Amino acid sequence: MYMVFQILSGLLLTALYTPDLTSINNNISKEVVLGQTSFKPFLATLLIAVFAYLMSQKLFISGKK
Repeated sequence: MYMVFQILSGLLLTALYTPDLTSINNNISKEVVLGQTSFKPFLATLLIAVFAYLMSQKLFISGKK
C-alpha cells in the first residue's frame, strides 16, 4: 500500500505542477540534480506494517479459542 500511495501521489503532484516561468534565465542548465535518498521512511513503514500484521494474526488466533 505504501508503494501504491507513493506512485499515486507522485502522479497527482506531477499532473498538478505548474512551473514558475518567470525565474528562467537565458542560461538554462541541462544538469539534473536529484536529492539524497533515504530508505529510513520505507523501512519504518515496512516494520510497522509487519508488526500490525503479526499483532492482528495473534489477536485473531487468540480470539478464536
